[in-house]
Amino acid sequence: MPLFGNTFSPKKTPPRKCASLSSLHMLDRSIREIELGLEYDTPTVNLAGHSLKFENGQWVAESESFTGDHREMQRLRKRNQQLQEENNLLQLKVNILLDMVS
Repeated sequence: MPLFGNTFSPKKTPPRKCASLSSLHMLDRSIREIELGLEYDTPTVNLAGHSLKFENGQWVAESESFTGDHREMQRLRKRNQQLQEENNLLQLKVNILLDMVS
């Protein structure tokens, strides 16, 4: 028997109602798009004045918005190539060292 009265007994929660009372989930895709107005467009991002579109799984610069310096692009491509070559060399060295250890 409890010392200070009844023990805590919360009320039962009422059962949940149906998740969706709408019949839109039973319609096919084209009718849903008409009913709900779902018109999907390609995602676009504006970064530092450059507009990019997501097409076929890759981000592509929009031609009219890209005003990058040609020399800057060449410099970045050359730097990227150097870093890739350095990365390949370091991976080769790691593989050689692992072979020597084992």
